[in-house]
Amino acid sequence: MALKATVHKAHLQIADMDRHYYQDHSLTLAQHPSETDDRLMVRLLAFALNADEHLQFGKGLSDEEEPDAWIADLTGNLDLWIELGQPDEKRIRKACSRAKQVVVYAYSGNSADMWWQQIQHKLDRLHNLTIYKLPAGTAAELGKLVQRGMHLQCTIQERQALLTDGQQTVEIDIGAAQCFPDHGH
Repeated sequence: MALKATVHKAHLQIADMDRHYYQDHSLTLAQHPSETDDRLMVRLLAFALNADEHLQFGKGLSDEEEPDAWIADLTGNLDLWIELGQPDEKRIRKACSRAKQVVVYAYSGNSADMWWQQIQHKLDRLHNLTIYKLPAGTAAELGKLVQRGMHLQCTIQERQALLTDGQQTVEIDIGAAQCFPDHGH
């Protein structure tokens, strides 16, 4: 018998002073059996950092054809494609050919550095690509916030993000997380 996804409900309050975006979102996140709590929360962080009324989660690990999250316009064209982890070069190229902007959030410490060193030269011409490397340990800290029902606040200012559930707070330096400046904003 196949394992089913675990459903998490999150009420996320976002105050993004950098983009002047202030909204509450009621989100449903389906956690694939092979998805860790750390990755689930990096997905939620990526949502907060790119929040938009049209941003939606993909099917995640259960569908390799979809991004982790995206924004599509009314015609179905992709404005934003978000990937997590260390996607291969072919997947990144595909995303860049299909979307106006592609953002990758790498979060596995030293292995993310090695991944980037191996594919960097192959992606130099992709000008619609931005890759961030979250500081070591950030994903594990975010993973501690996971609950089936979450009430979270995310404040973003000057490329600093604070994500809190009222008990625990995780601080993320998004500016420092951008380890691949060739493709930065």
